[in-house]
Amino acid sequence: MNQKEISRKEFVKGMAVAAAGFMIVPRHVLGGKGFLAPSDKITVGIIGAGGKGRQNAAELLKLTDVQITAIADPAKYWDLKDFYYKSKAGREPVKEMIESHYKSTNANYRINEYIDFREMLEKESSLDAILCSTPDNTHAYVSIKALRAGKHVYCEKPLTHNIWEARKVREVARESGLATQMGNVLHSGDGIRQTVEYLRDGAIGKVEEAHTWVPASRWNPGLKGLPSGPAIDEQAIGWDLWLGPTPYMPCHKEYTPVAWRDFWALGCGALGDFGCHDLDASVWAFDLDAPESIEIFPAGYSDADIAPYGEMGYYHFAKKDNQPEFKQAWYSGGLKPARPELLPADVELPSRGSLFIGKKGIIVTGAGGSNPQIFPEKRSERYNPPTPSIPRSNGHYRDWIDAIKGGPAASANFEYGARLTEITLLGVLSLRLGGKKIEWDSENMQVKGLPEADQYLREPVRPGWEMA
Repeated sequence: MNQKEISRKEFVKGMAVAAAGFMIVPRHVLGGKGFLAPSDKITVGIIGAGGKGRQNAAELLKLTDVQITAIADPAKYWDLKDFYYKSKAGREPVKEMIESHYKSTNANYRINEYIDFREMLEKESSLDAILCSTPDNTHAYVSIKALRAGKHVYCEKPLTHNIWEARKVREVARESGLATQMGNVLHSGDGIRQTVEYLRDGAIGKVEEAHTWVPASRWNPGLKGLPSGPAIDEQAIGWDLWLGPTPYMPCHKEYTPVAWRDFWALGCGALGDFGCHDLDASVWAFDLDAPESIEIFPAGYSDADIAPYGEMGYYHFAKKDNQPEFKQAWYSGGLKPARPELLPADVELPSRGSLFIGKKGIIVTGAGGSNPQIFPEKRSERYNPPTPSIPRSNGHYRDWIDAIKGGPAASANFEYGARLTEITLLGVLSLRLGGKKIEWDSENMQVKGLPEADQYLREPVRPGWEMA
């Protein structure tokens, strides 16, 4: 049977399906393998349906040219009313939310649900893209698996759990040519773009130092080390899939939900959680790449298993190519920099933000580099902001979908996201080494003189979960 006859049979089959109420014509009938017309609906599978997965799915539902057709999560239900998500999550509530949205136009709409995302990738061949909102330790595996399956990928931040993974995800994304986006949503705001433009324009003169702080701390503030109570039912939440490539450890109530961020095996503490948001303005403005040294000290108890209550320390960037000499300070757990003299008496530092110190003034921002304010006020009054030089975003999710359809790459694509993640994770590495100063050899991906760091640069992987 020739191609013309095959296409005709598929068209007739499609018309029969249309008579039942809907029609999906294979893309190759319309315009060749992988063809995505601007008018096409992009089909997306959700991997990870916790609190953040629910939020991300809700954002995709706002886009009329996107259709969520599948969901995968090992857990049926989470009650997150006592967490900042203030919602019900898990596979069943998120599936119900998605179906309820689409039933307004198609009363019989159903999405396919899976416990194991790998089964979803095998069976849902028509998926164009996946959105990953799993814990940090599985980000790299999910992203690589999906990219190799030919799916465009949106993955939550930090992009990976260790530095080797960040480089591997970037490599696979480059090879695939697919559209990617990391979930640091503040990157797409107008505020951070203004901050970057002010800094590049010399609004406060030459800047050699920045301070960034977040109020985040531990979810289990009194715990020292791993939990010692009885293990919970691992089958009920699909613990094996939670662990993914991570070597086996028993599951305890202190890990779930959300609080897994406290534990190095699953999360990356406050710095890993917020670094890709709040270090973004510095990395973007000054095109920062590899720091020369990093020294982040734990505040409060921490050990080889659990992150500290807070953190304070520094990244030092040496002058190299376009990268200036630069010092970036980081604080969490309620710690902040000293109050700058140029800040007016009636102005307080925000609970979360950044302070850029220049030769001619300071810039204070809110979360993720938003809402830049220039001090002293006299300099702010005299300053004439530059014409916007960074394209404004149509929305973090919108930009990813447009990139899938052949538009420009999303600005937090994996090329940039992997770099920002690696910088963030170098601070996490210093913390995991007890606050030791790291002299970083980026070219060889090594910490000079500290072979004990190797175990964290590329972590051991359970058999069957390899990513190489």
